Amino acid sequence: MSIYQRFGVEPIINACGSVTRLGGAPMPSQVLEAFREAAGEWVPLEQLQAAASKKIAAHTGTEAGLVTSGAAGALTLGTAAILAGHNMRRIEQLPHCEEFPHEFIIAREQRSGYDHAVRAAGARLVEVGFNEIVSNAGVRRTESWEYASAITEKTAGIVYVNAADSQPALAEVVEVARQHELPVLVDAAGELPPRDNLKAIAATGADLVAFSGGKAIRGPQSTGLLCGKRELISSAALQMLDMDDHFELWQPPADLIDTSLFQGIPRHGIGRALKVSKEEIMAFLTALDLFASGAYDAQNQEFQSWLEMIGEELELAQVHATCYLATPISSERWPLLDIHIDEDAVGTAFEVCQRLRQGSPSIYVNHARLQEGILTINPLCLTAEHARTIATRLCEELK
Repeated sequence: MSIYQRFGVEPIINACGSVTRLGGAPMPSQVLEAFREAAGEWVPLEQLQAAASKKIAAHTGTEAGLVTSGAAGALTLGTAAILAGHNMRRIEQLPHCEEFPHEFIIAREQRSGYDHAVRAAGARLVEVGFNEIVSNAGVRRTESWEYASAITEKTAGIVYVNAADSQPALAEVVEVARQHELPVLVDAAGELPPRDNLKAIAATGADLVAFSGGKAIRGPQSTGLLCGKRELISSAALQMLDMDDHFELWQPPADLIDTSLFQGIPRHGIGRALKVSKEEIMAFLTALDLFASGAYDAQNQEFQSWLEMIGEELELAQVHATCYLATPISSERWPLLDIHIDEDAVGTAFEVCQRLRQGSPSIYVNHARLQEGILTINPLCLTAEHARTIATRLCEELK
């Protein structure tokens, strides 16, 4: 019996991918073993985060890093670091920051529900540019001069959501920020792979970069990383760590937090709710080493064989659908299988998706393109047995 069934919850087949709502990416055995082993001993978390900072810095080419509670936690902590620095009064005030600069400039087309993580620290977002392409009102996208024109005495920094097609280029935005001595916080939650992005994004000169730890890195789903300038990572760590200590006894590693900057020990910061356990830190660092070494790449060939099998089974069954296998050029990425269904014959893609979820076992396919009549199979969280089950169920539903 599954451990979930003991609590009355039926496990599913996850053909959707490393999405948070289904539990994230699978953790390799080395990562799980690191979690288990770390649970058996105790260490001061400020020392562990200082060691993690060195490891993250080496992998990202930055000055320092921090293991966070997901990419969203990294964004909140990064924002808090920019807002408060090492000012203990500001640390205690957040998210109430009307007395000091607290506005962050962001392109209107980069707004999403995820930027709540930035706003949670007390930041006010100031939008620039227009989403003209989506609104069918033109061909232009946000331009770098628009960032510059929005800067006022209330501006604390710039938020940039990184993607392969983000405009203007991050380097252009960083240049604007440098001219006005403003920090840039980059949301790169889903920008791995390629592995090069671990260093390439920060190499633009961005001050802080946030990545997810529970997607391509395959650490615990609740982890992420924040990397960048040492003084900002120091502030982020200060606002997350447990401050219930005596100043006379407080001795965090100087390369993480320089106690000479303080005349007392700060109170708990806004990041206290974003704490990360020693087990999660060690599991994440183990996963980061595996990811950076390319240890996951070989599995992509196995993923492709599973998807090819599903496509062949559907073709043999002469179902009312056509399969397209999307094989990435890069060996770092895994393939996807798009299934274009004949909605007149078997019902809408939404209805087929719902029937798959309601079956036994429940199958969750990727639903990003349902409105186009397309089911997508993402193999990241599958096993060979899962793939065979998916092929059988799809043949039943699409015949």
